[in-house]
Amino acid sequence: MPRAPLVRLAQLPVPQPARGAATGNVPLAAGSLAVALRAAREVKAEVEVLLPEETDALGDERLAERLAAGEPAIAGFSLYLWNVERSLHVARALRERSPGTRVVLGGPEVSPDNPLVVECGAADAAVLGEAEEVFPELVARLARGADAAGLPGVAVQAGGRLGPFAPPRAASFPLNRFPSPYLAGVLPVDRRRAAYAESARGCRSRCTFCFYPRSAAGLRTLGVAETRALVEGLAERGAREVVFLDPTFNHRADRDELLRALAAFDLRRRPALFAEVRAEGLDAAQADLLAAAGFTKLEIGLQSINPKALARTRRGGSPERVAAVAALLRERGIEPLVDLIVGLPEDQPVDVLAGADFLAEHGLAPHAQVFILSVLPGTALRRDAAQDGILFDPAPPYHVRSTRTLPEGAIPWILLEIEERLERRVDEQPRPWLADPDPAVDPPDVFVLDVERGSEVERARAARPGAQHAALWLCGDDLWAARARVVEAVRARLAVDPFAVLDVVLAPRGPFPLNLLDLLRSVLDSGAASYASRALRARGEDLQRRLTVVLERGFPEDWEQHVAARVPVFRNACAADAVALGPHLGMDLPGARVVGPLAGDAGAYLDALASVADPDLVAFADRALELRWVEEELALGER
Repeated sequence: MPRAPLVRLAQLPVPQPARGAATGNVPLAAGSLAVALRAAREVKAEVEVLLPEETDALGDERLAERLAAGEPAIAGFSLYLWNVERSLHVARALRERSPGTRVVLGGPEVSPDNPLVVECGAADAAVLGEAEEVFPELVARLARGADAAGLPGVAVQAGGRLGPFAPPRAASFPLNRFPSPYLAGVLPVDRRRAAYAESARGCRSRCTFCFYPRSAAGLRTLGVAETRALVEGLAERGAREVVFLDPTFNHRADRDELLRALAAFDLRRRPALFAEVRAEGLDAAQADLLAAAGFTKLEIGLQSINPKALARTRRGGSPERVAAVAALLRERGIEPLVDLIVGLPEDQPVDVLAGADFLAEHGLAPHAQVFILSVLPGTALRRDAAQDGILFDPAPPYHVRSTRTLPEGAIPWILLEIEERLERRVDEQPRPWLADPDPAVDPPDVFVLDVERGSEVERARAARPGAQHAALWLCGDDLWAARARVVEAVRARLAVDPFAVLDVVLAPRGPFPLNLLDLLRSVLDSGAASYASRALRARGEDLQRRLTVVLERGFPEDWEQHVAARVPVFRNACAADAVALGPHLGMDLPGARVVGPLAGDAGAYLDALASVADPDLVAFADRALELRWVEEELALGER
């Protein structure tokens, strides 16, 4: 009997601002396809979904090796703006290792108007929109070497690019046709991260900047009893938080009935709930029901306070209503997360800043989520961008650069002004990974090379495939004199894992000219560009490839200050010194990297240090302490 074809599916994570920070990477779409494939009559396939334990940890090379292992018949990638470029790179590396594997692409980035995907040359086929119904037939055809052209919503490779997409079939199958991937045993419930649930697909809103109007024309819901059974099943499997992926949770007509059903849970077993809602129609009675059902956070889209911008983007709504609903939620112990978008058409700089003032005036500054507008493939906003005078970056995250009412170059200073008014940074700050190496960790995430004394074997070791987030330490007496070897080591890491997050850490034994920082920045900037290298470009930062200096005591103070004005600087300090120096960090002292053992309880020590120091200016040589600090003090851990 011939072996069933092996289908391997993967979803790559959002790049992390810090090692150990949450990725929120739950491959629900891949799991849903796996469930549909197992239930199909068209083909009997062996299907495997790579779990976050691997996709979030492995660098590019190791990930390609894992996907190619056993030469699967088909490898599928879920493409989102944060992972599309890296996924395509890994797909090419996979095909080099396993030429017989057929690559299939899906997800929001798959769109006829996205040349990044259409012209990638890395795929045998791609699917538009919801794929549960067509995926089994696509797998069946590809597995037997048949032509998949003409399948609904499918494009196949032709001449090194994807050909035209066949008209997609309108998604209309009931949501109870396929069980949740968690309940079907495809995805495990992991208490360290939220479990994802869908009680609805589609959205009644028609916001021009959103993907949903293209992906689903109407609203389909899972029944009240079935939704409760889903949440109850997740709770029984240990879920501590359930995130509803419904585009707008309170759009369903039976929302009150659903909330009452969720509120009937045993309080001891009820998970915390999260969803996105519209403020319109949400009153005090519904806020009571949301609290009773177990919602602890709700996301609300303010987007703008300018009526012209809300009308132009077909968003609509009332800023005053958003503020009133946020107040209702806070009174009931539910944290509102209120979105503000920078760069909407018709918004002038003064309108965006007025939006920030509006949030601050209503006590919502700590709850504000500020985003630069992304002109996404497949949206009406992108379709009409030229006639609306919108200029945007052609690559992820597709940030708007200017509009008729927002001049080129305005966004960086607008963001700084918003932060001044909200009194906090509005995005996550890149944090270097400064832990000591651990030879037992696999994949390796810390590479250390003495550029003057290191052997060829040590140089080769520093260029091994590694983790999705790794650090390269470069040590030496005179790093400037050894700059050729410094550059060679950095280029070697960029070559082996070009889309991984990389911290280059200089650990000099003597001062070096500041020209070295400029040289290394240019080398890092020459690496493969991606979402991560562009996400913070408006503020002049690189999330993907960072440069840090770690010093011992004894360096000239003025030199140290000049370096700290260019890149983050941390000085090694014992645990007791770090607490004593805490109030001075970032003032007359650089950051502190805590080395050596702790005296006493680790939790008490971390609390004491956090009470006197800016958490961003403290790092740890001990990886367990660093990861605990990131999770507890910086609150960057999984939900």
